[in-house]
Amino acid sequence: MENFDPLGVHTGDSIVVAPSQTLSNREYFKLRSTALKVIRHIGIVGECNIQYALDPKTERYCIIEVNARLSRSSALASKATGYPLAYVAAKLSLGQDLVSIRNSVTGTTTACFEPSLDYCVVKMPRWDMRKFQRVDTRLGSGMKSVGEVMAIGRSFEEALQKAVRMVRPGSRGLEGFELQQALIGDEREAPNDDLAKRLRVPTDQRLFAVQAAFERGVPLETVHDLTRIDRWFLSKMRRIARLRAAMEGMSDVGDLDLRALRKVKQAGFSDDQVAHYTNCLPDRARRHRLSLNLRPVVKQIDTLGAEFPACTNYLYMTYHGDQSDVEPEDRGVMVLGCGAYCIGSSVEFDWSAVSCVRQCRASGYRAVVVNYNPETVSTDYDVSDRLYFEELSLERVLDIYEQEQAWGLVVSVGGQIPQNLAKPLHDRGARVLGTSPDDIDRAEDRHKFSSLLDDLGVDQPPWRELQSVKDAQAFAAEVEYPVLVRPSFVLSGAAMKVATSDSELAAFLGDAADVSPDHPVVVSKFIRNAKEIEFDAVCRDGTIMNYAISEHVENAGVHSGDATLVLPAQKLYVQTQKQVKRAAAKIAEALNISGPVNIQFMARDNDVKVIECNLRCVSVKNELQLATWPSRRWRLVETPSTWPRESAAAVS
Repeated sequence: MENFDPLGVHTGDSIVVAPSQTLSNREYFKLRSTALKVIRHIGIVGECNIQYALDPKTERYCIIEVNARLSRSSALASKATGYPLAYVAAKLSLGQDLVSIRNSVTGTTTACFEPSLDYCVVKMPRWDMRKFQRVDTRLGSGMKSVGEVMAIGRSFEEALQKAVRMVRPGSRGLEGFELQQALIGDEREAPNDDLAKRLRVPTDQRLFAVQAAFERGVPLETVHDLTRIDRWFLSKMRRIARLRAAMEGMSDVGDLDLRALRKVKQAGFSDDQVAHYTNCLPDRARRHRLSLNLRPVVKQIDTLGAEFPACTNYLYMTYHGDQSDVEPEDRGVMVLGCGAYCIGSSVEFDWSAVSCVRQCRASGYRAVVVNYNPETVSTDYDVSDRLYFEELSLERVLDIYEQEQAWGLVVSVGGQIPQNLAKPLHDRGARVLGTSPDDIDRAEDRHKFSSLLDDLGVDQPPWRELQSVKDAQAFAAEVEYPVLVRPSFVLSGAAMKVATSDSELAAFLGDAADVSPDHPVVVSKFIRNAKEIEFDAVCRDGTIMNYAISEHVENAGVHSGDATLVLPAQKLYVQTQKQVKRAAAKIAEALNISGPVNIQFMARDNDVKVIECNLRCVSVKNELQLATWPSRRWRLVETPSTWPRESAAAVS
């Protein structure tokens, strides 16, 4: 594997490409033979990782370090190649040889071979630097990323654009900072000082600065001189910019014939991108593509580069091909995974997805996992019946749903990313299992959920969605400071602040959004010295089957992901717990919940108010599963009051 960024950026913060694309045959075998000498000299048995620095001009190289263990790149290498490094290393440590170890992907060949790839893999890091103030976004030898994604395609452009959409959910693909007509074909414009600095200094945004430069028409050599990124990678990014410019010059998506659209899709452009550049809606771009009978095909990762017959369940989709390697099977349930780890979404969602997959298989259904995080258990090929290492976008999930002819979809176990797809998938004919997407929308939409609580007689803190700073200050004066400021749709408390004065409110509103009709923010009354309570349950047809109540040690105002939780609750009044149960039962019945639910309450002096309701697994729910593990032996009953009392407090 090789790094996209030049030496000086930590591998964990660099885009990584496999197999290596820019090494000559001579360079490749020189590094390979050196690795064999080092390993034999040290006497390594099992896993090993060697990092090189190579001068592409002189072929001079040196070893940066040798790790006689599994490294953070080992999981990536295993998922990228389909060769289970840890498994094989463990067998070798136990005294077996490579000839006797079977290839666990194919089941027919041995592990005594080097993986052969007929595809391209791009690993892209995920940062969450915007969560913190005054953070230095420059990248260097110290790792700053919190997660990563892995994209697979038959071309570098296809895999790169997939990776961008994976690491930035909701984005269309690889685009520069400015949505402007690119000056491709007249490469004479020099980068201004700001853009030149963005190109010269490696940061978490430099990839998009490079793309912005090509969209402005900056010459490739100029970009190379500023970034020292290999010209081969830069030429592929410039091709993406040129294809974009060609589409922006069209008056309608219908101007793209089959040949042109296939070329665009093979370069990794999404239907959203095509629609945006040709000034139409994404659904129309999709209908045009399907009218031309242009659909992605399914390809296998077989570790053999199709050199030997193999049938694996490790899959990806591409537009480079005419025929799929696999056919749909009956009773497939698609389980949408968690995506990249980030602040607010970590391994707890992978636990939920894997638990769901195991139960699906135990119940006689085929489990089809869709995820793109190489750090997860759900992306192990032997966990599910079929694994799609693919985007969690509306376009790709629909492609897989139609290809698999799936019986249904589970969106409640992978966090907020799959949950956001529930309503769009439902509106396009997909069968979403569990709680109805219309009811999910009633819980997610703040206006609808607030009206529901009013109808049920369940209290909530005063709030208002506002479109100007003046209106926000007027509301704060009405309910009295402090107030909580947040965007309309947030994950893990992004951009949420507590304001205690008009000046703080005005400053915080600038952080939350450019306050306007297109970017409203929610301002709600913040109640001091209140206790925050978590109610987690599983329901069937609006009836709570089992539940647990936990409490925060810290007062309300500390995000549940940063708070200390105690189970069972130790300091709640009996009357408070009764109010929580009654309110939860009303909400579950009104939303006709089937599946997991998390309701957050705040209470002070026996006055209980609802903060929010999540119709999906959350981090607290997964910790509760572990804390109450013995309760799995108890029979699930329909009466909430019969939840067994735990013998001791479990602190998470």
